[in-house]
Amino acid sequence: MNDAPAFPAAPAADCAVPPGVGPSEAAGRGQREVFCGLTGIVWLHRKIQDAFFLVVGSRTCAHLLQSAAGVMIFAEPRFATAILGERDLAGLADANEELDRVVGRLLERRPEIRLLFLVGSCPSEVIKLDLARAAQRLGRVHSPRVRVLSYSGSGIETTFTQGEDACLAALVPDMPAASDRSLLVVGALAEIVEDQMRRLFARIGVGPVAFLPPRKASELPAVGKATRYILAQPFLADTAMALERRGATRIAAPFPLGVEGTTLWLRAAAAAWGIAADKVDAVVAPDRARAEAVLAAKAADLAGKRVFFFPDSQLELPLARFLARELGMVPLEVGTPYLHRGLMADELALLPAGTEAVEAQDVDAGLDRVRALRPDLTVCGLGLANPLEAEGLATKWSIELLFSPIQGYEQAGDLAELFRRPLTRRARLAA
Repeated sequence: MNDAPAFPAAPAADCAVPPGVGPSEAAGRGQREVFCGLTGIVWLHRKIQDAFFLVVGSRTCAHLLQSAAGVMIFAEPRFATAILGERDLAGLADANEELDRVVGRLLERRPEIRLLFLVGSCPSEVIKLDLARAAQRLGRVHSPRVRVLSYSGSGIETTFTQGEDACLAALVPDMPAASDRSLLVVGALAEIVEDQMRRLFARIGVGPVAFLPPRKASELPAVGKATRYILAQPFLADTAMALERRGATRIAAPFPLGVEGTTLWLRAAAAAWGIAADKVDAVVAPDRARAEAVLAAKAADLAGKRVFFFPDSQLELPLARFLARELGMVPLEVGTPYLHRGLMADELALLPAGTEAVEAQDVDAGLDRVRALRPDLTVCGLGLANPLEAEGLATKWSIELLFSPIQGYEQAGDLAELFRRPLTRRARLAA
């Protein structure tokens, strides 16, 4: 194992689904394409400022993270790859001894690290390297200065955003116990969005409020039977189950994308505190009015445009709801890697009747349908975007929706612009 370089399916729950909305027969068992869960490190390492993500994997894993993050070799990011060599893969070297050595050198070089994640990859899974046990062993060695946890970002086990889910679920057992009532907002948010949410909850009268993940490992929020949690991201099924095992109760709501989604999300949290919807509406009225004015200007270019979603991030259903209800777009097909009906019940109820929702879409069959439908905009992963653009279809990279602040009132216009931009660019080129 080489030294770490300086650079670097959720179970379906029962719920009522409105007629015409639900998993389509188009769902297949063919080829699927999606980034592996290692990609989540790109936004997580920016969020938890004293954490470090050490991927135990191959050079391919290292190149993936460098490419996705745009990291230069001198940038000193908070992630790296301990590269498994041929001797490790062949069992000629003790991978655990090598890992101990790499971690020791890393912590000596980076004394600011307070939380170290050992992140599994396809190669480490294939050779059955037990990173959970390694984390326990290294935690005993480096405690109390550094806490060591593990999770899997392997493409064998996870897809794209499930890397964040696995990471947050790994944090839950270490969260301190709580007995007082509190609200826990779950899901990695940009700091500017988190600050906006804190201010809104304070004005409404909901609190105390904590966020998972925290900005510092030492600020891990407490959880208990009096904790109410609300998801800010739709792909956190394992984290939700882990919190409920600790006694927390989920507040069901649509996700805070767009004016409508943000308002319903805030109302749901307020209702758990016994605060009426009209109080919430009065508090957020200025923010809501500004956002609606911005969206009205964007809708002029988007209304009536047809959009097709390939499955990638699990954001597809909330995004389709936002585009349809607030911008007048027409979702032709909404593919998603997993459809957790319990977490998505509120979103499914808001989708236009007849919306085609496809779980675990066969990518080849999906490509046949998108070529036949010729939508105005196709939302897909990087691997499909260039070929579809070459065929004359406008595309939107789904990964950009994870790297950009898109939740809340202040970001509603920016979210709409992410979909408007490919269409206006194509119109200008055609002109």
